[in-house]
Amino acid sequence: MKIGLAQINTTVGDLAGNAVRILTAYRELVGRGAELVLTPELALTGYPPLDLIFAGEFVERNLRTLADLHDQIEAVPLVVGFIDRNESGSGKPFFNAAAILRKGEVPAVIHKRLLPTYDVFDEARYFEPGGPSSPIEVAGKRIGITICEDLWTPEYLPGPLYRVDPPVELIAEGAEILVNLSASPYQFGKPSLRMQMLQHQAERLNAPIIYCNAIGGNDQLIFDGHSMVLSADGTCQKALAGFAEELAVVDLESRQVEVRPSHDKIGELHAGLVLGLRDYFHKCGFTSAVLGLSGGIDSALTAVLAVEALGSEHVTGVAMPGPYSSEGSVADALSLAHHLHIQCVNIPITKAFEVMKSSLGEIFAGRPEDATEENLQARLRGVALMALSNKFGSLLLTTGNKSELAVGYCTLYGDMCGGLAVISDLPKTLVYELSRWINRQEEIIPTSTIEKPPSAELRPDQTDQDTLPPYDLLDALLALYVESNLPVREIVARGYDEALVRRITGLVDRNEYKRKQAAPGLKVTGRAFGMGRRHPLAQRYVP
Repeated sequence: MKIGLAQINTTVGDLAGNAVRILTAYRELVGRGAELVLTPELALTGYPPLDLIFAGEFVERNLRTLADLHDQIEAVPLVVGFIDRNESGSGKPFFNAAAILRKGEVPAVIHKRLLPTYDVFDEARYFEPGGPSSPIEVAGKRIGITICEDLWTPEYLPGPLYRVDPPVELIAEGAEILVNLSASPYQFGKPSLRMQMLQHQAERLNAPIIYCNAIGGNDQLIFDGHSMVLSADGTCQKALAGFAEELAVVDLESRQVEVRPSHDKIGELHAGLVLGLRDYFHKCGFTSAVLGLSGGIDSALTAVLAVEALGSEHVTGVAMPGPYSSEGSVADALSLAHHLHIQCVNIPITKAFEVMKSSLGEIFAGRPEDATEENLQARLRGVALMALSNKFGSLLLTTGNKSELAVGYCTLYGDMCGGLAVISDLPKTLVYELSRWINRQEEIIPTSTIEKPPSAELRPDQTDQDTLPPYDLLDALLALYVESNLPVREIVARGYDEALVRRITGLVDRNEYKRKQAAPGLKVTGRAFGMGRRHPLAQRYVP
């Protein structure tokens, strides 16, 4: 049997555009000999549609678009993800569904059974769990259809969350082949883990698995593709590209075996960030970016990613030297701009800073300079950047990393100004690792930028480590507290200084109010600030 995989990049809410993309892929795959064509989860609506589901006629339009698509399908069946209505009169009003469209036949419909409600997922807010389904017959084979989470096993999930095992039930019903429509978001190291899980499932169920995953960026989520076909013994027959659209037809009767792809985690991280940034721009209607270039590693990495996503002609860097900016930092910013072939404009803030201090001088009389004056500099830079964004219609990219955002080492209405936080889910240590990877063949980010002690340069001889522990130590603590959600006592039990642990965890909790006002960021770790971590502001719990 020949099965076609349509690993396509859909846009949330673009029902007509998604249908065209699906139909175009379907026709090409049928032309290549496919006897069944698969699309990703909720391909018709884009994933995740979130509260658009409740907006006016969204679900009704998705159903009409599905009917129009059905009218154009030929003899080869198409399996397409969509939102179905729950007509039972009880439970949530909708189902996460897949329709099997065949010419001249009423569509067969199956509903997703396992609805994730952890991390970034909130499917139980919208959907009712589906009931058991039976395999469908295509080209003489009995096909069991699952949707994303339905095929995952407890060993690879955050705990035993479900009481049913859909693929086991489908095999018991006579399914010879299992297919999976997926919208599985990327996170660092996940492609390799996902392949391990699918291989485990194929071996456990003794059945071939055809896995079709989405690709593309939708808001904060990045979908990495890496669709694949596995034989019953877990051997990879075909592995599709990561972070790119691809169409493929796989003959399950063939003995062809594709060498298991090697997963370069840092290379995948780079590709994911570039894809997420590019899609955010294009799907939101922006064509150009502006960002501050401080001469530091965070802004340098952000600029490199922006140029790779958008092209150098669409990226403008802004150097904004202040009273404490070093000559080396200005030189590094200009060197980076030269390497990237981007325009770099110079807007000094020293005069504006002196004017602001003078304006506030009377009311501040008798008080020493402190973080207030440091933040004034950051906010003046934010004003300049937002002015350029407004005047030229460019999206402002913020350049802060996860370590800084976690402990509040950032300025509201200053360096936090912007429309997309490109590296806000990268710990500082990963910023360094990715930057060195970018320089693996030639110097793109100036070596001095990578090697010099990080500094905000808001006061004389300032470095980050004046107020923060070394980043390798800080990131280790943040991983345990933010991503693993461990209590303070358990972190201390692992050998960390209790006073330091309490200081860092206290900073994390006290700075939640800043993160509530931060630009959306691209999620690449197991738990990102924003939609992946929801903490109250007015609370008195001490961890």
